[in-house]
Amino acid sequence: MLYAIISEDSPNSLPLRQQARPAHLARLESLRDQGRLELAGPHPAIDSNEPGEAGFCGSLVVAEFESLADAQAWADADPYIDAGVYANVVVKPFKRVLP
Repeated sequence: MLYAIISEDSPNSLPLRQQARPAHLARLESLRDQGRLELAGPHPAIDSNEPGEAGFCGSLVVAEFESLADAQAWADADPYIDAGVYANVVVKPFKRVLP
């Protein structure tokens, strides 16, 4: 089943995000290589694809997991959590309707 992992950044997290990004991306690339990643990306803190120093205010990952518990465990192990990037993470079942 698909699950949405919706994360909210801590204030002023851009330097932490930049430092932990390689490890964070490696986990996403692993999901992609397994054919389980539907989409992933950050939420810019301003209305721009390139927010610069404004940074990001959170992230969204939609991926396939065996269960909600598995999705939660994967989300809990994100390097962004250990680095202090994320202040809050919510994991919810997701049903694709379109496209």
